[in-house]
Amino acid sequence: MSLIRSLLHLLWMAITVVPYTLAILLASLLGWRGPKLYRIARAWLALSVDSARVIMGIRTRVTGMEHLPRGERDGVVLLVKHQSTFETFLMPAIMPHPLAYVFKKELLHIPFFGWSIGRLDMIHIDRAQRARAFVRVIQQGKKLLSEGVWVIMFPEGTRMPRGEKGTYQSSGVRLAIEAGVPVVPVAVTSAKCWPRKALIKTPGVVDVSIGRPIDCTGRKSDEVMREVEAWIEAEMRRLDPEAYGSSTTP
Repeated sequence: MSLIRSLLHLLWMAITVVPYTLAILLASLLGWRGPKLYRIARAWLALSVDSARVIMGIRTRVTGMEHLPRGERDGVVLLVKHQSTFETFLMPAIMPHPLAYVFKKELLHIPFFGWSIGRLDMIHIDRAQRARAFVRVIQQGKKLLSEGVWVIMFPEGTRMPRGEKGTYQSSGVRLAIEAGVPVVPVAVTSAKCWPRKALIKTPGVVDVSIGRPIDCTGRKSDEVMREVEAWIEAEMRRLDPEAYGSSTTP
């Protein structure tokens, strides 16, 4: 049954992404930019999350929304635990501000999905040119943050299997320091229901825990990154203790 539900959801996303992409492309030709295009994309992402609940029984439980800044122009860099594709759909659906993802430019070549994100205010980089990529992240990230767009990054750089931890990179913190904004750590247990690279998804609850903003003023990036890593990994153990066995330290 899980296989059938997973295939139905995949088919649903493949079908629905077409009209939304066409709407984005048409709107961009008509001169729409920024928030207007983002709202179209967010509607499809929210639809994907809602359909995951209806078709596959994947529900979400979000805590810590009160920790997010409330000002219209208050910028933050979200640093999110990355276990599957699910949180890339979920974050725009639940966040009160437009989000700009930092992603590899190869995603732009994916039919429909890539064409859509190529029209949005996102930060696409060439990972083969790391120095130039980081400069691009800083330049575009500071501009977007000043406009009230929140930048979202996955500090481990790639999707991690349930119960595992990758190497945390400090680029998101360095952007926050340059832009003069705090970072917000986010723990997500998506792999409980939607493992990375898995065709079959299972019903259950994905917990999202949003931490308090961490001020970066006058601090070194490595110091802040250690604080982010410690909070996220401790929170992951609290939310999903089965995945970590008896381990109590990050």
